[in-house]
Amino acid sequence: MLTNNVWHDVDEYFINKLIPFDETMENVLQTNKNAGIPEIDVSPTQGKLLYLLAKIKGAQNILEIGTLGGYSSIWLARALPESGKVYTLEIEPTYAEVAKQNILKAGCSSKVEVIVGNALHSLPTIKNSGHLFDLIFIDADKPNNPQYLKWALELANSGALIIADNVVRNGEVIDDKNEDERVQGVRRFIDLLEQEPRIESTAIQTVGIKGYDGFVLAIVK
Repeated sequence: MLTNNVWHDVDEYFINKLIPFDETMENVLQTNKNAGIPEIDVSPTQGKLLYLLAKIKGAQNILEIGTLGGYSSIWLARALPESGKVYTLEIEPTYAEVAKQNILKAGCSSKVEVIVGNALHSLPTIKNSGHLFDLIFIDADKPNNPQYLKWALELANSGALIIADNVVRNGEVIDDKNEDERVQGVRRFIDLLEQEPRIESTAIQTVGIKGYDGFVLAIVK
């Protein structure tokens, strides 16, 4: 049986081969660690995937729910044209301040707006402002994933991509008796995807530096 060490080493192989060393992004991760931000950012390979998906989509406007220290925000911003914009939502003010500094140092401040506060309070304001998005990345508190999906549908352009991270939960997603609210939030999220006629979706299991997990990839009709 393959071990987590193999998953890690294979990730490192692909990173070394396909993702050139980027001092800015390494500094972002170190800054986040020094600030005491949980080390739960997407991996470099996952960040590059977000970047490529945004490029493939030709995204102009991106919504990110869950900023953390801004690592994924920068990956997404780098995929945008000069006129593009990432609106990223973060509930924790100290994390948001670190993210803003990281984004500034990465040269992406003109493309990223960090909105501080409970996302479920911020999303109606964004809706009222008339913003619609080509790509929506959901990577925040999992119990609220069903609500985030409902808002994503309200805020998505036709053909928009919706990506949701951490949906496998180390395999626990299949356990309907699991009492972890994060697991139950993901299960309710998947149930909504199953029932929602406006979305086509799939889920991909992943292994690597971040262990065993996975993501949902969906397109809005």
